[in-house]
Amino acid sequence: MVNGKKLVVSASPHLRSAQTTTKIMLDVVIALIPALIAAIFIFGPRVLCVAAVSIGSAVLAEYISRKVMKRHQTIGDMSAVVTGLILALNLPSTIPYWIAALGSVVAIVVVKQFFGGIGQNFANPAITARIVLLLSFGAQMGNWVAPLSWKTGITTTATPLAVEYSKLESELGVSLVDMFLGLRGGCLGETCALALILGGIYLLAKKVISPAIPAAFIGTVALIMLIAGKGDLGFVAYHVMGGGLLLGAFFMATDYSTCPINVKGKIIFGIGCGVITSLIRLFASMTEAVSFAILIMNLVVPFIDRATTPKPFGTPKKEKKSKEAAN
Repeated sequence: MVNGKKLVVSASPHLRSAQTTTKIMLDVVIALIPALIAAIFIFGPRVLCVAAVSIGSAVLAEYISRKVMKRHQTIGDMSAVVTGLILALNLPSTIPYWIAALGSVVAIVVVKQFFGGIGQNFANPAITARIVLLLSFGAQMGNWVAPLSWKTGITTTATPLAVEYSKLESELGVSLVDMFLGLRGGCLGETCALALILGGIYLLAKKVISPAIPAAFIGTVALIMLIAGKGDLGFVAYHVMGGGLLLGAFFMATDYSTCPINVKGKIIFGIGCGVITSLIRLFASMTEAVSFAILIMNLVVPFIDRATTPKPFGTPKKEKKSKEAAN
C-alpha cells in the first residue's frame, strides 16, 4: 500500500499501445485493396471469386481448428482474412477454387494453428501455402492469363521473367510501363507495381511496417541486378517490378511473427532475402524466387535475433576466454 493505494504488479509487457492486432490487420487489408482492384480490372471478375474462396476458407479453417483444439476464437482479429487475401493475390486468376481453398487450409491449420496460432508460426502462412501449391499443382499455378483478355476471350501468356529482358517487348509485347501499370501476365497481386507501391506507402505512413526490410530487400535485388545487367537500369527495373518482389517486400517479408525484432536484424533479413532472390533468378531454372527466399530467411530469424539483440545495459562483458586460458 502506498498512500492508501494498492500497487498492482502484472506480467510484461508494461508498455501499452493503442494499436491492436485487428487495427493492424485492417490496415494491411486497406493497403492491399489497390492491388485487388487492379487485379479485377486486368484479369476480370473471377478475381473476386478467387479472393472470396481463399479468404472464406481461411476464416472457416481458423474457426474450425480453434474449435477442435478447444482454444478461444481468434477470427475476430482479421489475421485469417489477411492470410487468405495475400494467398489469393499469389494465385493465378484461373486457379480452381478447390486448390485456393486447400491453400488456405494449409496456411491456417498446418502453418499457423499447429504451432499455436498467431504470433507463434515459424514461417509466413501465405508464402508456405503458395510454395506447397506450386510444388503440388505446377500446371494450375503456372497458368497465366493475358491482361484484359477476359473481355474478349481468355488467352494464356508467359510472365515477364519467363523471357529474357532483351526479348520482353518482341516476344510478349510488354514494356516496362506495362509492368508498372500491371498489363502483363502473372499472379493476381504481383502485376501492378503502382498499386503495390501505393499500398506500401500507406503501410509505411501508418507505421504498420518498418522501411528497413522493404528497402534492404528491394535495394539488394536492385544492386545485384545492376551489376549483373552491367549498369542497365532497364534490366534493374525489369527485376524490381517482376516476379512478385514488391508484393513480397511490402506485404510478406514484413510479417511481424516471422521477421527479426530490431532494425539491424531487419536489415540483415532484407539483404538475405534479396541475395537469395537474385541468385535464384540468375542461376536457377525457375522464375519464382521471392517466396522461396522469404521462407528460407524465415527459418533463420531466430539466429538473426540472437546475433543482433542488444545486451541489457549493465551486462558485464565476458572476459576474453578467461584471459586466454590463464595464459
